[in-house]
Amino acid sequence: MKVLGIVAGRHGGNSEILVKEALLACQEGGAEVKMINLFDYHIEHCTGCEGCTVQMGEMEMGKRDHYDGCVLKNKDDMDKIVNEMQTCNGVIIGCPSYDLTASSLYVKFAQRFLAYELAFRIAIGDVKEDPHTVAGLIANGGSCLDWQTLTLDTMSATMFTQSMYVVDKMMATRNGLPGNVLLRPEQIARARKMGENIIKAIQTPVEERGWLGDENYGMCPNCHSNLIYKGETHWDGIRFPYECAVCGAGGDLVKGEDGELKFQLAENGLIRNRYENSARAEHLNEIVKTRIDYLQRRGETAELAKHYKEVTFPAI
Repeated sequence: MKVLGIVAGRHGGNSEILVKEALLACQEGGAEVKMINLFDYHIEHCTGCEGCTVQMGEMEMGKRDHYDGCVLKNKDDMDKIVNEMQTCNGVIIGCPSYDLTASSLYVKFAQRFLAYELAFRIAIGDVKEDPHTVAGLIANGGSCLDWQTLTLDTMSATMFTQSMYVVDKMMATRNGLPGNVLLRPEQIARARKMGENIIKAIQTPVEERGWLGDENYGMCPNCHSNLIYKGETHWDGIRFPYECAVCGAGGDLVKGEDGELKFQLAENGLIRNRYENSARAEHLNEIVKTRIDYLQRRGETAELAKHYKEVTFPAI
C-alpha cells in the first residue's frame, strides 16, 4: 500500500499537522507513506491553451497516434508530482481555507490535472495500471463552517480527472493560527480516523468500496457535497430538477419524514456521475464537438475579433 500526503498550507500549520496525524495512522496500518508540501514545488498556472484536450480529442478521432501531455510539463514540477500520485493507492490532502474556498495554491495545482486525466492515460497505455486511488480530504480554517462552506466541495471537484474516489472528508474549524488545532484533540482524533478509513478502503475490494466518513455529512448521497443547485438543460437535452454541483448527480429535493429536505437521486440520476470514466468521456466529446463547431464557423468571428483586439484601455 502506498499513501501520499499533499499539503497546500504553510509548514507547521494546522493543515500539515492534520495530514501528518492521518498519515501516521496509515503508516501504522502498514502503508508506505510519503508527504509533500506544495510550497516546496514550482507549479505553473494553467494557461487555458487547450493543448491537452485537443490532443485527447485528436487521438479519439484517430488523427494522432501519441500524446505529448501538458505543454508545461518540462517547465515545473507537476509532471513529477502527478506521476507519483498515479502510483498511489491512497491520497490525503490538507488545505487551508482563507475565504470560503480552497487556497489559491491548491486550486492552481489542481487545475493542471486535466492534462493528466488518468482514465485517458490508462486507455492509451501511458499509465500501465489503474491504482484505484482512494482519497481523504482535510479542510482547515480560522472560523466556523459559514466562512469555509465551499472549501471541501472545491477540493472534491478536483478529484475526478485523477479517478480518485473520496471515501472521507473533514472540516477543521476555528484554527486561525499555526498549531491552533493542537488545542482541539477531537480534530486530531478525527484526522487519525481518516487515516484508518483510507487503509480500510484500500483493503476493501474496489467494487465494494463506499463512503466511510460521517454518515450524515452533506446532502448528496453520491459524493456528500452540500452544493445542490437548480438544474438546467444539458447540451444533449438531459435535465434534472436539481443537481449536485460537484459530482453531477441529478434528482429532486424531497421532504423526509423528519421534515428535513433531502436530495433524492432520479432513476437515471447517476448518468452524469463524474466518478465514472464514461461520464467524463462524454464531457470530452462535448468539448470536441464544441471545438469543431467553432473551427467550422471561425470566419464569422474574424471582424468582431479584430474590433475587440483594437480596443484598448489604460492599465494600472
